Amino acid sequence: MKPKLIPGIPEQTHGSFHDSESRKIFDNSESTKLAYEELKKRFLNINDWKNYCKKKSADFKLFDSSGNHINDNPKVNNLIRIRIPGPGNPESNGYDWVKITKITDQDLAVGEEESLTMICEPTTIPGQDSNRHIAHFYSKDSTSNFRITRGSKFIKIGIYGRNETPNMETKFTGKIRNLLIGAGGMFGMSKTQWKVFADEIVNL
Repeated sequence: MKPKLIPGIPEQTHGSFHDSESRKIFDNSESTKLAYEELKKRFLNINDWKNYCKKKSADFKLFDSSGNHINDNPKVNNLIRIRIPGPGNPESNGYDWVKITKITDQDLAVGEEESLTMICEPTTIPGQDSNRHIAHFYSKDSTSNFRITRGSKFIKIGIYGRNETPNMETKFTGKIRNLLIGAGGMFGMSKTQWKVFADEIVNL
């Protein structure tokens, strides 16, 4: 299976990938517009992602570039701190970190009327000059790409992982952890978890 070609989503060139999508159908355009506004609120409220998905999801928190926790809509250069189920990152108190590198509104595909895309890349621990290792189980070349869309009678969320390879820029115990998690992603575990996330967050 090949990765989907999605407007605004980086090209897949190496490593593993996943395309995890969920959509909801409506009877008319007005209901669809209202539902999309609610989905957009959920999507931009990163601090509450786990609440929408209960215990099935990782825990996500939004931070500014200096590492201060914030309650706001995400912006470029903000950070997302992630606590996945299972073994945590030994170099960053159990957390993985990504930086928001791009937010694009209205990058449309066929059949879409609205869309919002957010691209994230693994990054270092904020506020730590002594440790510049990438604090994530995937390498700095990988991206996690989130996209919500509205058609005339549907809303959809998609999470698209691209160029996913285990992060070896870490200490020995971290390398073992990242290899195990990376292997899980290559065999579909990452896709399964993101599919649950997509199903829950679009279930308004």
